[in-house]
Amino acid sequence: MLIQILTHTPLYVWAILAFLVYRGMAAMRDRDMEVRKLVMIPAVMLVLSLQDISAKFGLGGWALAAWAVAAAGVALAAGLAGSERIAASAVPGHVRVRGSRLPLVMMMAVFFTKYAASVAVSVAPQLRQETLFACIVCGLFGVFNGWFIGRLVGDMASVRMLPASAAAA
Repeated sequence: MLIQILTHTPLYVWAILAFLVYRGMAAMRDRDMEVRKLVMIPAVMLVLSLQDISAKFGLGGWALAAWAVAAAGVALAAGLAGSERIAASAVPGHVRVRGSRLPLVMMMAVFFTKYAASVAVSVAPQLRQETLFACIVCGLFGVFNGWFIGRLVGDMASVRMLPASAAAA
């Protein structure tokens, strides 16, 4: 059955996985980035999650509520934790971002949650109507998206604390 699942997975899914692994590996090393590019991965993860929620459960009801509660809670916690990964860069309009393995882990968590939920509803279509299943999947997406959003908020707060010349565009 596993072979059937893997062989029936569309090629674009593997392309998305390759892109996420590439971006996750890039996030593991220190680098200079434009401030506006800090938004890219959180935005991609948000779109992937909301697209999946919409396609499987619709953007309403308990599914969206589970996502929103989890996202808000984790975003608040991550945002309050602050960010020590942003520093001034020698390159105008850029910031220095410290590398971490956590973005790769979180991107893989979003991808594999989306993949596992897709396989589950393909094998058992009635799961689309199961409130508990929808809340678990959407709650997981909320946790992951909340982390990305909270980290972005912390990063932007760190950017604002830098000397005006360091992050100027």
